[in-house]
Amino acid sequence: MTLLDHARVSTGKPRRLWLLTAALAGGTGIWATHFIAMLAFSPGIASAYDLGLTGLSLMIGIGMTAGGFWIALRPGLPAAAWIGGAQIGLGVGAMHFTGMAAFEVAGRVAWDAGLVAAALAAGAGLGSLALATTLRDGSVRVKLTGGLLMVAGICGLHFTAMAAAVIVPDPSVALSGTAVPAEILAVAVALASSTILVLAFAGLWLHLRDERRTALESDRMRGLANAAVEGLVVCDGDRIVTVNDSFADLVGVAAEALTGAALSDFLGGAAAPPSCDAEMPEAPLRRADGVTIPVEVIRRVIDFAGRPHAALAVRDLRARKRAEARIAYLAHHDALTGAPNRTSFNERLAQEIALARAAGRPLAVLCADLDRFKEVNDLFGHAAGDALLRAVCAAITGVLAPGQMLARLGGDEFAVLAPNLDATAAEALGEAILAALRQAETGPAGAIAAASLGIALFPHDGEDPESLMVQADTALYRAKQEGRGRLRFYEARMGLQVRERRQIEHDLRHAVERGELKVFYQPQTRIDSGEAVGFEALLRWQHPERGTVPPNLFIPIAEETGSILPIGEWVLRETCREAATWEKPLRIAVNVSAVQLHAPGFAELVHEVLFTTGLAPARLELEITETALIRDLPRALATLRRIKALGVRIAMDDFGTGYSSLSNLRAFPFDKIKIDSSFTRSVDTSEQAATIVRTVLGLGRGLGLPVLAEGVETSAELAFLGAEACHEAQGYLLGRPAPIGAFGHLTAGRLRAAEDAA
Repeated sequence: MTLLDHARVSTGKPRRLWLLTAALAGGTGIWATHFIAMLAFSPGIASAYDLGLTGLSLMIGIGMTAGGFWIALRPGLPAAAWIGGAQIGLGVGAMHFTGMAAFEVAGRVAWDAGLVAAALAAGAGLGSLALATTLRDGSVRVKLTGGLLMVAGICGLHFTAMAAAVIVPDPSVALSGTAVPAEILAVAVALASSTILVLAFAGLWLHLRDERRTALESDRMRGLANAAVEGLVVCDGDRIVTVNDSFADLVGVAAEALTGAALSDFLGGAAAPPSCDAEMPEAPLRRADGVTIPVEVIRRVIDFAGRPHAALAVRDLRARKRAEARIAYLAHHDALTGAPNRTSFNERLAQEIALARAAGRPLAVLCADLDRFKEVNDLFGHAAGDALLRAVCAAITGVLAPGQMLARLGGDEFAVLAPNLDATAAEALGEAILAALRQAETGPAGAIAAASLGIALFPHDGEDPESLMVQADTALYRAKQEGRGRLRFYEARMGLQVRERRQIEHDLRHAVERGELKVFYQPQTRIDSGEAVGFEALLRWQHPERGTVPPNLFIPIAEETGSILPIGEWVLRETCREAATWEKPLRIAVNVSAVQLHAPGFAELVHEVLFTTGLAPARLELEITETALIRDLPRALATLRRIKALGVRIAMDDFGTGYSSLSNLRAFPFDKIKIDSSFTRSVDTSEQAATIVRTVLGLGRGLGLPVLAEGVETSAELAFLGAEACHEAQGYLLGRPAPIGAFGHLTAGRLRAAEDAA
């Protein structure tokens, strides 16, 4: 019954082999049972067995058992197990009566027909029930039950048939000379049947061991296959033999349900000749829910179960497709705002210029730059800056017409491409953009969401993309120079001015190393005694081609470009080094820009310069404007306090021209107030200016701060300041700015000064 169950679950050649083995073991076992029971029968008279008929009965037992098993396993035959079982039962009967015919005895055998029929019925009925039970589910319990039923059928037929036989002694009947005695046949039958049964069950044990080993290896291979990210499929032609979990998940069907299915139902075009290796860079995979997904297929031929099979690695391309789409998107769009980027804008601009040239129509390019965007990041953080950029992008997009394009070129720079727009329409679009930005909801940075616009027109301002962008950028620069928050069209003279500025920027970066920068000194004098108390260091640029460049021209450029940092450090070192050589310990006042004050490590730089030059900290006075303070009050206060802790003096420069907050005088550690020259020059002609100066002087006295007046050019101005008890003054009346060599009489000691006077 176990061998029969193996035949049931096998296919092809293995099935036929197991069927033959089951028939051989079963038929031999049935025959051995019959003949050993026959040998146990002793009629009390001489008896023997004919070898030919005995062998024929064995062949009948094996053949009828094989036929019954074959019938029982026919898949399309109704009640196949019942018919096969009956076949075996009748075969047992045929074997029994053939064996009885081989029984030679000195007498005659008479048969009871009723018992013979009962014996055949018992064998056929119990045989049918045995096979029908065994082939129901293949469990051990069921096979044991089927085996017991088969034993009952064989024994029932045998003993009933034996009871049907009546032996009548007849001395006239002689035994043939070829008959074998029962004792010899018993030993032969026992040995032969036992050997066959042992061999059959040994084969079964070996097969079961191999099956367990194969199952273990299969589980191990399945575990490795399931660990793979790619789907793996093993196919025999178009029939799926096995798959891993990844492929099952990919198609949305359980792995067990895919075994035996057609591969072409899911992956068209994957079938190929058995010996063919191939790759499909991209193929459509049809899921069970009807969705088609892109996959990559690599096909290899492997040896599986002793025959060549196709192994396919199926890789899901959806993630790669999404990544490629994202990369393609980012190649032409800004990641933060989603707007087209510079590359996309340049491509579109070139296309639109070609169309505009062919159609003879205008084209406008608008360049936009946010005003004081850096302050948004400094004050509110980069998250607020990012939110501002997104809001600006949304606001500008809201006013654009179909066919017009907004792009973020980088940072806070935007550009708008507007085909078929003349100057009037371009100006209207620019004003609409500025108005939209002023009204946009931009979070905490809303108050600073203003922009400047520069406009260039094709073909008037340029006939190629590069020229148009340069001209629009030039117009934008002019708009920012003229007050920000406005728009300007490109004009030819703007190009000259921009080129001039760019040249100054370039030359300024190299002015220090070329030795073109000089420090001039202007004396600062006590009004009551006329004694010099110090100098203010004033920077001068002597350009080899331009001559003297005014500070009010190059200092703002240096601050905007950042070159003020190396220039400012050079001035600080040069003046401290020079002041340290003076015999008379006069003060040296150095102007500090907002860029320097807020630069990281400025206080440390001052300390290092003082230490290197050997100048006493009390002799150095740094002049700071209030405009430099308001950019970041806490940071400026922290820096000034560290500088003050070194012993350096701090002066508030240009008091009265900036924000002039009294709270700044209270919060910051100032040692002096300087009145701007614009007030000093008007004290003898403007009562309003005189009142402001008197107020500042009174404020200084109240706070205990000395006051220095700049720009004193007439004796009347000096007399007014003296009458109002101003402490110090500087100006052309007291000394024009000049190289320090011109003031040797002021920096020398008393003895040397007397010698110089003599």
